[in-house]
Amino acid sequence: MARASVTFQVLEGIDRGRVYRELPIPVSIGREEGNTLRLNDERVSRFHAKVQVDDDDYILTDLESTNGTRVNGTAIQIRRLRVGDRVGVGRSLLLFGSNEEIAARMASLAGVGATPSPLALGGDAELLGEPNSDRQTLAGQLDLNLDFDVNLAEPARLTSDALFIGTKALPPLPLKMTPSQAARLAEILDYLHQGLTQATENIQAKDDGTQVTLDYTDWQRVVAIQMLLARYLRLVADPPEMDEKA
Repeated sequence: MARASVTFQVLEGIDRGRVYRELPIPVSIGREEGNTLRLNDERVSRFHAKVQVDDDDYILTDLESTNGTRVNGTAIQIRRLRVGDRVGVGRSLLLFGSNEEIAARMASLAGVGATPSPLALGGDAELLGEPNSDRQTLAGQLDLNLDFDVNLAEPARLTSDALFIGTKALPPLPLKMTPSQAARLAEILDYLHQGLTQATENIQAKDDGTQVTLDYTDWQRVVAIQMLLARYLRLVADPPEMDEKA
């Protein structure tokens, strides 16, 4: 049965890392003041889309926006939303559902008594995801020009401006870190590496090697890492006040 409120989490866009919890239905999405979910995205229309409940279903409707609305990469005019669906508006990507709702859906798909274990984000962060039904890349869905075509067999070299793999310039590592800062960064990278390792160790590939598949729990881990990175990026750009140690 549909609830009277919904939760959205921002995976990509200027507002990435934000979590909009318990928004009362109906929810309007747009960049103008007065929207329930307001996004700082110039490609989002003033009043872009709305979510309402009809016959116990969450219904997402595009409000004749300039750049359209997508659900799991597919352009829509009106669509029933399920927990874990990804809603694309402008350059922003939203995840529909809270931690509890997604965990409940995972449990129902895994079977009674199963205990799904996506990557835990800690604190009040949510667990994320839904299988990508259209098999498009995230970059393709957002119309971003991202180039991850890196030949890892080529030699690496580090400069003050970039990390080079062959002639490919990648974002540089921080310079002149203290031992404590280096240890903290290594701990974060190791945590993310372990999460991706767990998510990809059970990948199944077609015989011709053209497609691979992940089960639902492993996909949850991948998208959870995506949201965790978004949260880290927001904390780096806008660090909160530190609590005093007891």
